[in-house]
Amino acid sequence: MQRLAWNPSPRQFKSLKAVLFVLALLPFVRLVAYAVADKLGANPLEFITRSTGDWTLYFLCITLSVTPLRRLSNWNWLVKLRRMLGLFAFFYAVLHFTTFIWFDHFFDLGEMWKDVLKRPFITVGFTAFVLLLPLALTSTNRMVKRLGAQRWQWLHRLIYIIAPLGILHFWWMKAGKHDFAQPLLFGAIVAVLLLVRVWWRLRRTAAESALSRPRDAAKESAVA
Repeated sequence: MQRLAWNPSPRQFKSLKAVLFVLALLPFVRLVAYAVADKLGANPLEFITRSTGDWTLYFLCITLSVTPLRRLSNWNWLVKLRRMLGLFAFFYAVLHFTTFIWFDHFFDLGEMWKDVLKRPFITVGFTAFVLLLPLALTSTNRMVKRLGAQRWQWLHRLIYIIAPLGILHFWWMKAGKHDFAQPLLFGAIVAVLLLVRVWWRLRRTAAESALSRPRDAAKESAVA
């Protein structure tokens, strides 16, 4: 079956990217509006922490889905949206971390560090956030050129570690309430998005191996 290839014009792509940018900001706008209107509920800290954490995971999943969607749909232009989507994952992760260090510890780095070392789910979440930092800092075209495409790609494969760590952080956080529905859903999505990459890589390796056999046989015959 032939895949539908749609290539938006530069103007269409610019409009689409602008719409996605606005949509990606809506959860933050909602938080601000709720805070101003005093609608964050009985536990504002929990509401903000949960919302920013959820949207970090949403955008990690969306970012990871770009490559499979591109390959399945043949919409190569989707790759141009991946950087923006990844930066929104970082944006909500920063808000999530800021909530933790500000409202939980009032910028007391010593107490924050004790909490990081004491509670495993915070340790895992903090590790995931730290690993996100180099990805955000090297997201510009200038950094791609400076690092070189191959090294840049290897660095940004940290996302394959960050996403499972984010799921584990969420799982442990929910474990106290024995509420595993959302962590299981996020875990299943991330597992599928990572496993499909492994499958494609194995198929590619097998295809390359099959192509190399005739060439190797021809070389051996020529030598003989």
